[in-house]
Amino acid sequence: MKILAINASPRIGGNTDILTDKALEGARNSGAITEKIILSQLKFSPCLECEKINHDGTCLVDDDFQIIFSKIKDADALIFASPIFFGSVSAQAKIMIDRFQCTWVGEYIFKNNYFKKAKNGAFIGVEASDRKDFFDNAKSIVKNLFAVIKVEYKQEILVTGIAGKQDILRYPEMLKSTFELGRNLVLSSKKEAENG
Repeated sequence: MKILAINASPRIGGNTDILTDKALEGARNSGAITEKIILSQLKFSPCLECEKINHDGTCLVDDDFQIIFSKIKDADALIFASPIFFGSVSAQAKIMIDRFQCTWVGEYIFKNNYFKKAKNGAFIGVEASDRKDFFDNAKSIVKNLFAVIKVEYKQEILVTGIAGKQDILRYPEMLKSTFELGRNLVLSSKKEAENG
């Protein structure tokens, strides 16, 4: 089983990155092969809303987004992680998500979706303030993305009050919960695969 994690934080080695790695550690503990994409290390443009588009839901723009696109298709489950900025996902996350507009058009206009295989997904969000309502918009955006790429929103870890780089290391219970998220994502995906 392949578990793909997408880290949308611009800060490598920070709280979102640490939690992403902890979730992947849990997935590996359950026998999965894991991979992490760090969006800030890729070069891709925002959605250009091209007039000419592929009817199969794929994007015509040839940049690093194609890496993300193919890896999501090949994965058996997806973990999406982002810090919360102004009550939303990071700019890196939103740029990537908007590039799936072609998939939305393929699905709802041309009745053809590139992502045929349904899979389970999880969201990890990290917020510096104690405003739990700041997760509402971010969760809505992630759920909309998941719906378009055939990922069922199964689990979430939403952390408030974590601002300084690596402050999450002071909360071992949160690290343990995130490890379990990765582990449970694999186990539930395996169970569903076995049941057909």
